[in-house]
Amino acid sequence: MYVQSTFAQVKSTNTPRLFLTSRTSPVSLRYYGLGLENGPYTINLFFAETVYPDRITRSWKSLGRRVFDIYIQGGLQVKDFDISKEAGGAERAITRRFVTNVTDNHLEIHLLWAGKGTCCVPELGYYGPSISAISVVPDFKPTVSGLPPGTSKRKTALLVSIVVAIGAVALVLIYLTIHFMRRKEYDDEEVLLAIGPRPNTFSYAELRAATDYFSPSNKLGEGGYGAVYKGTLSDERVVAVKQLSVASQQGKSQFIAEVATISAVQHRNLVKLHGCCIEGKRHLLVYEYQENKSLDQALFGRSDLRLDWPTRYNICLATARGLAYLHEESRPRIVHRDVKPSNILLDAELRPKISDFGLAKLYDDEKTHISTRVAGTIGYLAPEYAMRGHLTEKADIFGFGIVALEILSGRPNSDNSLEDDKIYLLEWSWSLHENNQILDLVDPNLVEFDENEALRVVRIALLCTQGSPSMRPPMSRVVAMLAGDIEASGVITKPSYLTDWDFRDLTRSLVTKDAQASTSSENKDNHNQNRISSGPGVAPSLCPVNVSDFSEIIERR
Repeated sequence: MYVQSTFAQVKSTNTPRLFLTSRTSPVSLRYYGLGLENGPYTINLFFAETVYPDRITRSWKSLGRRVFDIYIQGGLQVKDFDISKEAGGAERAITRRFVTNVTDNHLEIHLLWAGKGTCCVPELGYYGPSISAISVVPDFKPTVSGLPPGTSKRKTALLVSIVVAIGAVALVLIYLTIHFMRRKEYDDEEVLLAIGPRPNTFSYAELRAATDYFSPSNKLGEGGYGAVYKGTLSDERVVAVKQLSVASQQGKSQFIAEVATISAVQHRNLVKLHGCCIEGKRHLLVYEYQENKSLDQALFGRSDLRLDWPTRYNICLATARGLAYLHEESRPRIVHRDVKPSNILLDAELRPKISDFGLAKLYDDEKTHISTRVAGTIGYLAPEYAMRGHLTEKADIFGFGIVALEILSGRPNSDNSLEDDKIYLLEWSWSLHENNQILDLVDPNLVEFDENEALRVVRIALLCTQGSPSMRPPMSRVVAMLAGDIEASGVITKPSYLTDWDFRDLTRSLVTKDAQASTSSENKDNHNQNRISSGPGVAPSLCPVNVSDFSEIIERR
């Protein structure tokens, strides 16, 4: 027999605490009532499925089925009982009531897995019977005490034995409770010490009340490390509560990195951290609430916001100021590592706030770079970082260049629904730049815009996305160029990751040319270095993947 615990709030009951634990078994659960007075009894069996989610979620884990039979006094009462099905879903309470007759002062309740349901889906586990609580109440007024007949000495000895046993069990439980509470406090304190300067802390109960028990109606969104909810604290402050999934040590390190980083910096263009909650495996962050959510929702049509040109330009400039602070003004310096529109939030005045510091790296002035595992979002990764793990602040500057192009064009960095030459934003930008049509990049939804400012943004974006990190300007210079304090100058060359790596299908041009004159073919090939060479005596050239041409997320490490 095993004990299954849950933190879920079981519905359809006035006593949800009854369902915080349940007894499970691979095959059989059998309960006995001994020394009962003979007569009729009412039996209530309390069930709730807390292991497998609702089937309507259509997730892999929801495929689990728990089916068993219920016997009372050796007689089959319910066949093929499915808790989730009978209760109308998972995490819902259901009570089954039975009336039985006790004879021979003996009651037996038997829950038996009869070979139905699942045994290995979604994973190998215990799919046998499960029960949360049992209630047995006589339907008559008992006439005996329940103690066996005997002398008063025997009664006294029995009472003493019971008291001693209860006392011993109570002492053991008190010891275990204190031990686990101290261990939990130690673990929580260990996380807080790892963060550095102790941040403001909230209790889990306080944040649960603030978000109305993490109601789906308060859910703002969900990222790679958990959901974000809108909440109102007891002092009427409106906050965003980020609920992280931190069961692993990797998740704990991400949590520590985010709290330590954002606690150490203060800037009007960085999101403000009000505090955090650390209770066992529950790790939550409490941020200032941003009314207009994230920049990607505003840019790409997933909200009712329509950003005009002055607003877009100010967002670009303010984001650059936030990054300049991280790179050059904070000590130690900070590389964000995941600069993208979904990590830029907009407040009520549409001022940008850089958020999500879970991947941030800190390094001092003595280091030229950090060698680290690659993490972030493909499409915003600098080539030297994506391929060699060579991390400097220039990786953030590359990501900013891509974001600047997205702000200008109102489209994501890759869009497979567009024509082939427009799928990848940076590649299309260079094509327009080379043909002196760069203003065609501007979002057609903009009724009016400043051409000089638009050209300035494009030039800065192309500077920021240069292939060589040394050719990308520092963020303080980017701020000065956007503010108009200096000219947007610098050598701009088309990066090799665009000129050398060609995604067009070249095989069709190789199939029909075998019979043509080799001299003519060779002359043509000499003028087309982007094609794959093929044929006798010619070494094939490799065509590596363009890191700026994807949109999926790299697994954060």
